[in-house]
Amino acid sequence: MTIIGFVRHGVTAWNKEGRAQGSSDIPLDEEGFEMAARVADRLADEQWDVIYSSQQLRAKQTAEVIAQKMGNVDVRIDPRLREVGGGKIEGTTEAERIEKWGEGWRQLDMGFEPAELILARGTECLTEIQQQHKGKRVLVVSHGSFIKRMIQALVPDPAYEKSLANTSLTVIELADDKNRCELFNCTKHLS
Repeated sequence: MTIIGFVRHGVTAWNKEGRAQGSSDIPLDEEGFEMAARVADRLADEQWDVIYSSQQLRAKQTAEVIAQKMGNVDVRIDPRLREVGGGKIEGTTEAERIEKWGEGWRQLDMGFEPAELILARGTECLTEIQQQHKGKRVLVVSHGSFIKRMIQALVPDPAYEKSLANTSLTVIELADDKNRCELFNCTKHLS
């Protein structure tokens, strides 16, 4: 069995401001680096064979902090692990969206990345990871909306539909018959 550990990136200034990040390349802020160091300390006590990361700066920076703490575990960048494209709302807060497009902005065509494309690229990437690392433990450092969709595809269950915290760890055991979620949205390293 292959184990996938999903880690959401550390916090950014835009996270704190409630701005939609999507495909915008926003770096970690100081607190984000501290959070990355804390999840790295936690993961260094566990066995992980390889790290895959989105190419977006906030995820890549988180993955690099983790890899360094683990003794420079190999980090492989894969653009298919990027965050869901947010179209016209990227860089805006909820209040700014309402001001610009009105209360019903969610019903408008905002140019979001289509759900079927997100699922296709994510599934393709995870299938390749599973094939290349059979029986291994693989960390995937990515983004909240993307990870949430991948978890739902791997383990469809309403219990795993809530939003993911920054640097949370979710562990999925990939099996031929049925995938299993061993840990969901865990942030004990931040306590």
